Amino acid sequence: MKRILFLVFAVVPVLLDAQEMLRFSLETAPAGSPAPLFVPVPQAGFSRDGQRLALFVVSPQGEKEIPCQAEGGHIPGIWFFPSDKEGRREYVLRMLPGPGVSQGALSLKRDDQATVILRMGKPLLAYNHAEVFPPEGVDALFRRSAFIHPLFSPGGEPLTRIQPPDHYHHYGIWNPWTKTTVNGREIDFWNLAKGEGTVKFAGYLDAARGPVFAGFSLLQEHVYFGERKREHLAISEIWNIRAWDYPRGKLAVIDLTSTLNTPLVGGIMLEAYRYGGGIGFRATEKWHRENSSVLTSEGKVRADADGTNGRWCIVEGESAVPEGRSGILFLSHPSNRMHPEPMRVWPPDANNGRGDLFFEFCPIRHEGWKLNPLENYTLRYRLVLFDGLMTPGEAEKHWQAFANPPIAVLKNE
Repeated sequence: MKRILFLVFAVVPVLLDAQEMLRFSLETAPAGSPAPLFVPVPQAGFSRDGQRLALFVVSPQGEKEIPCQAEGGHIPGIWFFPSDKEGRREYVLRMLPGPGVSQGALSLKRDDQATVILRMGKPLLAYNHAEVFPPEGVDALFRRSAFIHPLFSPGGEPLTRIQPPDHYHHYGIWNPWTKTTVNGREIDFWNLAKGEGTVKFAGYLDAARGPVFAGFSLLQEHVYFGERKREHLAISEIWNIRAWDYPRGKLAVIDLTSTLNTPLVGGIMLEAYRYGGGIGFRATEKWHRENSSVLTSEGKVRADADGTNGRWCIVEGESAVPEGRSGILFLSHPSNRMHPEPMRVWPPDANNGRGDLFFEFCPIRHEGWKLNPLENYTLRYRLVLFDGLMTPGEAEKHWQAFANPPIAVLKNE
């Protein structure tokens, strides 16, 4: 009897200390592919020493805690993955005493060269903050920082390539603008050999890891060269790189958000051109015309995709993983300029018939874009990394989950 009484008194303080922060339901069911959902938490001070946020899904069988991760900022809130099996169930967020829960499968590591996001202890991507010089004997103008490489499939297959001999200025995942006008002068930030401009890393802004995501924000500077190669700032760009602890282990999901801002009094004109900006991808040297493929949301393939518009694009090829194939599903957010977004896709006979693979969402492909001073312009992309095959139906579900997430309806406003 004494033991029973002890247990009762031990539990009661925990229940009394629990504070309900929020109760909500989802207005629409998830799109069929799990996707992270953000829910604002209107109450201030949700980060407290010695306490943790706990999210529970409510069902007829009771409550079950599911992973969530807090994010501060101008609009504080939580991120979580609503299961596609949970439909319109109710959720409750509580503040509980005790330490935080497990950090999940994702982690961060930084050294003198790069910041690496790891998944289950294995590298998923590396953002290079240090300059990488070209091979010996190649002009040093081709050196660059501020790019993602390597990027790996869930099974560990490298998907990106940098400094290929045919285009030494190609850098994995990167996005310089090609044809721009600054104060009446044409500046090319893409073709480094011209010596007109470049993009460089300028500093980290934040970093976070937890049971739902791991990632970081950073500042990049698009600079052009004046007399005596003096650098002048044309565009400040914030990259937010975030990997999600995706519930289905055979996929990896990464969000890349770019926010552009120019300090130039007259602004900067991003002229219409067939490539530049957005998000560019130079694929692994393994892929060529015989063992890789492209498929867009509009049914275009590598032979006819260039210059067309799309909501998503599957880029894949042969790999050494057991499934034999690996690839990336690129998703363009509907808030992006010119969405469905124009694309640059190298045709099968690229590079003297070898058929190396290059893909880009290119928002200035058909129309120029004027960036006015001290205004923010944002482009959002999601990369779904996979091994095996990605069907068009699966790709569409991923895009719907990215573009049209469920809406949380608060119960205690």
